[in-house]
Amino acid sequence: GEDVYIVQSGCDEVNDMLMELLIMINACKIASACRVTAVIPCFPYARQDKKDKSRAPISAKLVANMLSVAGADHIITMDLHASQIQGFFDIPVDNLYAEPAVLKWIKDTIPDWRNSCIVSPDAGGAKRVTSIADRLNVDFALIHKERKKANEVATMVLVGDVKDRIAILVDDMADTCGTFCHAAEKLTEAGASKVYAICTHGIFSGPAISRINNSVFEAVVVTNTIPQEERMKCAPKIKCIDISIILAESVRRTHNGESVSYLFSHVPL
Repeated sequence: GEDVYIVQSGCDEVNDMLMELLIMINACKIASACRVTAVIPCFPYARQDKKDKSRAPISAKLVANMLSVAGADHIITMDLHASQIQGFFDIPVDNLYAEPAVLKWIKDTIPDWRNSCIVSPDAGGAKRVTSIADRLNVDFALIHKERKKANEVATMVLVGDVKDRIAILVDDMADTCGTFCHAAEKLTEAGASKVYAICTHGIFSGPAISRINNSVFEAVVVTNTIPQEERMKCAPKIKCIDISIILAESVRRTHNGESVSYLFSHVPL
């Protein structure tokens, strides 16, 4: 008869994590839990949200079905790769944003943040970047990938002015950091005084750590939706924003039947 919250992020061995989460949801459900909420800071398979080529699976929809069938009544997650993933579920989904925490970090840590420019490393993240730029009342820029020929490496074209400014690259996840590091070099060439990178989910697979260590970044800022302790030891440039307080407050509000909307634009005190 209790209100149960199971916290499990999609990191490390993602399939083991997912299976463990499904079994725990089911265990609670058949032990007569009143309501089971899955708190998934980093949603697994979130990037596979559409068919990028013929005969490809839509794994995010499959994960949504599995969670529902296991018995989850509510999902709390953070910065979904595409917010349409909420529509894959027939149960309520709260997609929280790291944006308020990111804004707070920028204001607290970058002394000259008013002379900054928020940059998106690809066209897909334009919406996220314009939102942050509006809240800080600074300019934004985009990096557009252009392929000259089919097999040639993409050239990056910067749209916007970053000369003598602090460039802050913002994206929802950093995987191998190839795009991030390539974009950082482009910004430095364009005359940016400093380059920071901020992303919600620091996956850092493959050569990511060595790329960060050899990059021109002042800092690469991630949240702890995925545990970062080990990576921070290997790469001193990685800084971490703690978002546990946002998830904790959303759990408290959900349990007490209060509105969660406040958290979309504020960091709980």
